[in-house]
Amino acid sequence: MRNPVFSNSDVFGEPRRTGAPRGAQGGTATAPNPYSQYGTAGPASMDASQLGAMYDAPSATTADTKRMTYDDVIIKTGGLLALLVVAAAATWTLVPPPMLSIALWVGLIGGLVLGLVNAFKKNPSPALIIAYTVFEGVFLGALSFMYNSMFEGAVTQAVIGTLCVFAGSLFLYRSGKVRVTPKFTRFLMMALVGYALFSLVNFGLVMFNVLDGFGMRTGPLGIIIGAVAIILAVMSLMVDFEFIKQGVQQGAPAKMAWAAAFGLLVTLIWLYTEILRLIAIINIFSGE
Repeated sequence: MRNPVFSNSDVFGEPRRTGAPRGAQGGTATAPNPYSQYGTAGPASMDASQLGAMYDAPSATTADTKRMTYDDVIIKTGGLLALLVVAAAATWTLVPPPMLSIALWVGLIGGLVLGLVNAFKKNPSPALIIAYTVFEGVFLGALSFMYNSMFEGAVTQAVIGTLCVFAGSLFLYRSGKVRVTPKFTRFLMMALVGYALFSLVNFGLVMFNVLDGFGMRTGPLGIIIGAVAIILAVMSLMVDFEFIKQGVQQGAPAKMAWAAAFGLLVTLIWLYTEILRLIAIINIFSGE
């Protein structure tokens, strides 16, 4: 399933094949510039002297052309992750335990609303992405404190697990051992839809006290479901990597690095929460 952060944007994904319609006089229409809406103009007519000056000039860098680079994505992703950790640590240490449940719901709702807004914006807004990161930091800080108070060391294990899974996913993608193909993305889409429906039903059963604890995600079944969720998160990371690669290769505008960083952050937050929950389920099952 395509991350909506990337699939909603015209600059990520495979190049669109546009036909060249014939004009009324038999001429061929010129295909529109795909990046004109982002301020990247197409080539203008030049005479011989202008062409000569252009070829004699130094090669333009990505900074000169205002195109997105891998460095842009890495820097912005690292900055957002640092902000996320700071917000989570502040919530963990400064919010009194009786207020943590309120902080958790504020962070969850605020992050959900801003996440949807950012995901469906054509042009990324750094301010909204930063605000989303802060809300998610508050949510993760409260959630992590609660889990760690019940299962000491769970947060440390989840952080290490998230870093290892991310590094392993990147290695597999860069090595070419796993290819992101249309069949790969279609399978991921169907699996994520099924997992989302299951999670929604399970959440409703717990909220209405039909089931307690983790609901249907308990015991061996809960461990299996948790492992499947982590595999889906890994597949989502690889799809994110592919979209970023295509964006760079197709010359996406530099500001789209914010959208790329936001997309990676969304997947990493999901991966961390799934690992944290799986650790808690394993601890409960092993203690029975």
